[in-house]
Formats: sequence, C-alpha cells, structure tokens
Amino acid sequence: MGFSTVACFLLQEAAARVSIISGLNLGQAIAKSFDNSVAKIPVLILVVGAIILGSAAYQTGNILGAVVGLKLMFNLPAKLLVSIVGVLVVVVLSLPSLQIVARFMGFLVVFMGLVFLTTAVFVADSLPAVDLIQGLFIPSLPQENGANLLILGLIGTTVVPYNLFLGSGVSDKTHTLKDMRFGLFVAVVLGCIISMAVLIVGTTIQGHFSFQALAQALSAQLGGWAVYLFGFGMFAAGFSSAITAPLASSITAQSLFGGQNAKKWSRTSRNYRLIWLGVLFTGLAFGLADVKPVPAIILAQALNGLVLPLISIFLVFVINNPALMRNGTLNKHWNNLLMGAVVWVSLNLGLFNVLKSVYKALGWGTPSATYWWLIIVSVSTLISVWAWVKIYKLRKYVPK
Repeated sequence: MGFSTVACFLLQEAAARVSIISGLNLGQAIAKSFDNSVAKIPVLILVVGAIILGSAAYQTGNILGAVVGLKLMFNLPAKLLVSIVGVLVVVVLSLPSLQIVARFMGFLVVFMGLVFLTTAVFVADSLPAVDLIQGLFIPSLPQENGANLLILGLIGTTVVPYNLFLGSGVSDKTHTLKDMRFGLFVAVVLGCIISMAVLIVGTTIQGHFSFQALAQALSAQLGGWAVYLFGFGMFAAGFSSAITAPLASSITAQSLFGGQNAKKWSRTSRNYRLIWLGVLFTGLAFGLADVKPVPAIILAQALNGLVLPLISIFLVFVINNPALMRNGTLNKHWNNLLMGAVVWVSLNLGLFNVLKSVYKALGWGTPSATYWWLIIVSVSTLISVWAWVKIYKLRKYVPK
C-alpha cells in the first residue's frame, strides 16, 4: 500500500507539473515531444491504444462494481441494473461542462470514502493494531495462487494510468506548483486512507471472497444496516469510476490528436463522443454477458498495472524535456531515481503476469518462478537502463 501511494504522488505530481509549467496537458506534451520524429504517429497510437484498452477493460469492472452495490440493496435482475447504470453514465457524460462532471464525481468519491471509513472503523476493532501498522510499512507477498496478479491490481487501481491524462486535462493551469503539491498531497493521502479502509473491510471474511459473503459478514458483525451502507459505497465507487474511464479515454485522444483539429475533437464532436461511447459499450457488453465481477475487476486492474510502466516512461521523457520544462523545472535526479523504481517494479510484476497468462492459456501450468523471474528482472532492467540513457541525452538538449 505504501509503494502504491508514493508512486501515485510521484506520477500525478509530475503530470500536474508538466501541465502548469508548459501550459499543455500530458497528451499534448507527449505529442509535442515527438513533433519532428518519424515515431510520432506510432507513439501516439500506442499511447492512446493502451489507455483506451485499459479503460475499456476497467469499465467492465466499474459497471459490475456499481451493479453489485445496487444488487445488495435492491432485489432486481443484474442485467436491468447494468442497463440502468449505463444510461446514468451517458446522462452524466453528456453534461455540457467538465467542471460539473468533476464536481459530481467528487461528491461520489467523498460519499464512498465516508462509507468505507465508517465501516472500517467498526471492523478494525477486531484487528491487532500491530498487524495494521506492520502491513502498511513492511511489504510482504501472499503465498496463495494469484497473489502477484492481486498485487499488480492494487498498484493498477491506486495509480490508474488514465488518471494521469484525466488529471492534467481538467487541472487548473493557473495554480502555483506549491498549491498544486499541497492539494495533491492531501488528495493522495486521503485516497490511501480510503484504500486501506477498503482492505480492512475485506478482512471481515475468510476463505473464498465474494461481495455477498462480505455483506453477510458485515451484517453479522455490525448489524443489518451495514449491508446497505456497504452497498451504497460499492455503487458510488463503481459508478464514479464508470464515468472516469470513458471520460479519460476521450480526453487522452483529444489531447493527442486534437492539436491541429480542435473542432473535430471538441467535447461535443463526434470523435470525442465515439471514444467514450466505445469504452462504455465495451463495459456494458461484458456486463450484460454475466461476467463474474471479482475476476473481471482484478484482471482489469492488473492490465492497468501493466499499462502503467509504459505511460510512466513517456511521462518521465516529458518531465525531462528542456523544450517543455523551462526555468529550472526539469525533474531532479533523485525524482528520476524514484520514478525509475516505480517503472522497474511495475514492469517486473506486469511481465510476470503476462507470462502466467500465456502459460495458463496454453495449458502449461505455472511457470518456474525462480527461472522466469531472473529473465524478467533482466529484461526490465535493460528496458529501464535504455530509457534512462535516452532521457539523460534528452536533458542535454538546448532549446532554441
């Protein structure tokens, strides 16, 4: 949890700093960095493809999470609830102002946080304080099957790659760096506390996890009211994310391709709407196909954990580009080192889980951990070293 929180602050701060110093959002900054390169179009397609793919994968879990919350409170068919959530998302995304959408999502997130914090306070009475503190500061890997996927999912859901584009796209570029860092610090710390509250609530049950089992355990421990509180929290969490994923995809595509075609990528344009509709309908299609919510959510989070190092590398390139980051605002060396650690760890976890998925798809069982970890660590190290050599060559560039 500590690693995910530090990584979230580092990357979000870098993306916001790019936006304030350069006056460009992250997508525009990436596009400008490759203005005179033959790699520009492939890079833009790679970035927007990764974000849209990750968002579409996430959208299934977002919608199913909202539906789980509603189903805990109302005895209605799942497909009807999926359709209702889809219609509500379309209504919110059709609002004329981004600020209205942002305030609405902020309300949902605050509500969700209060729900999980309240529930966690009651549940935490039965957990040893020493275990809670140790789990926060001393990382440990569970031995169960699928633990690596779950860890990658935790990183992927704390440091959601598309949020880097969303945050820089809706941020106020008139803020000072000091104000931005203070606001971001408060937001990230609160997000960490809410994530810990969710994990604490999840400890209520032993054995196989399901939302229904968790609701029953909370009801037995705290009373019948806990089911409705938990259900509202699940709905708020899923619904706010079901708005965020399509919106972030459209903002990313707009920032990457809208430079010379501002009209074609305005908020009311067909291109902009087709992106968020595509992400939304992908989630709806899988939601209506009765996909199981827990595996879908974990897999989507893990996929975003794999997309994270890719987007992080581009972010580090931008934050070290003297043509964009003037007046001594290039990334400090210690900051590059910390961001490099985030990329390296995410690459290792992501590549190993891709390997496990290939083994599973081909029916080969489980890959030999020691042998493959050695190869994956070597590959991740080579990629990281190559990227950082390129970055430090870029830092020596003197803009005209």
